[in-house]
Amino acid sequence: MTLRPWQILLGGICALVLTIGLARFAYTPLLPLMQAQAGLGVADGGLLAAINYAGYMSGALLAAWIESPVWRQRLYSWGLPLALGVTALMGWSTSFGLWAVSRYLGGLCGAAGMLLGSGLVQGWLIRSGRRPELGIYFIGLGLGIVVSALGAMGMTQGGLDWAAQWQGFALLGLVFLLPAWAWRPPVPPPAQKAVAGTAPSRRWMVLMVLAYFCAGWGFVINATFTVAIVEKQPVLAGQGPWAWLLVGLAATPAVFLWDRVARRLGDVGALLMAFGLQIVGVLLPALAGGLVAALLGALLYGATFIGIVSLTLALVGRRSPANPGKAMARLTLGYGVAQISAPALTGHMVEASGSFDAALWLTAAVMAAGMAALVGVLRESRA
Repeated sequence: MTLRPWQILLGGICALVLTIGLARFAYTPLLPLMQAQAGLGVADGGLLAAINYAGYMSGALLAAWIESPVWRQRLYSWGLPLALGVTALMGWSTSFGLWAVSRYLGGLCGAAGMLLGSGLVQGWLIRSGRRPELGIYFIGLGLGIVVSALGAMGMTQGGLDWAAQWQGFALLGLVFLLPAWAWRPPVPPPAQKAVAGTAPSRRWMVLMVLAYFCAGWGFVINATFTVAIVEKQPVLAGQGPWAWLLVGLAATPAVFLWDRVARRLGDVGALLMAFGLQIVGVLLPALAGGLVAALLGALLYGATFIGIVSLTLALVGRRSPANPGKAMARLTLGYGVAQISAPALTGHMVEASGSFDAALWLTAAVMAAGMAALVGVLRESRA
């Protein structure tokens, strides 16, 4: 069957909701509930997030190693139903070991959706002669956050405990599995020649890896602890899911805006703007208490992380048109290192100090270092 562009993109959006929104992001609004009902500590909560990103990094390594487009599409396909299974697995027991297995496999699923899926979609766009931007595809990230937030809020209002909510998310995933499976990007025809292109310089790639490492640090702290940061303030108890919903609502349309900003300022210029705005969003909860600061920080985070991911992966994919997915995977290894180390370190910092403030200032400093790396990328591109 010949698929149309809207089918390829909608199938990819549903795949991201499934592999990232449910298999990964559902953990964020359910973290406080698991702490209250299942005895999960802050440090262990951060460790589970780190294990999830260890799985994601393992998937990135695999994606960077595999050359065969047939196997890339096959692994992407396997990740779709597996995402449902690992989501359901979280609610089967209070065993930390079982949770760890679920989070690791969920990370593999996330790599399938983010790296293999985006590479397959961008490769299809390039072969079809269409603009190789991934803004529309990454709507799935923001939509996944919205689905996880609304799902958790609705099931909590319905009186479901933490375990039942994980099972509910698995059932909800069936809605997204069907179109994601039916409209998977096809494998390129064997006779089709690879798209020619000049590979980026080693220095350019190293600087991009450093910048994306810093972006990964900023992303994972907010993705893991946004709800917990809000809930930790006595005045804001019970408002955490609203902050997470706001992240998704900000992220969903932001992908279009960042594509337009990149057309005016260039990809690196747009990335510098996104990094700067995210630093402001990270520091707001540390500088000012209250619901307004917390929600504004969530809004800025949602509007910027989606642009950083979309612009970075699209940029490196265009610089490596012969195999965009492989180039994306290599870049993501730096992102994965940050995602493994940052949640575990933050969990211990919060338990030691009783506050998220020090972790937020550290995150802002790391993001500032990422901006310095991007300035280096800009100079390298102009050299």
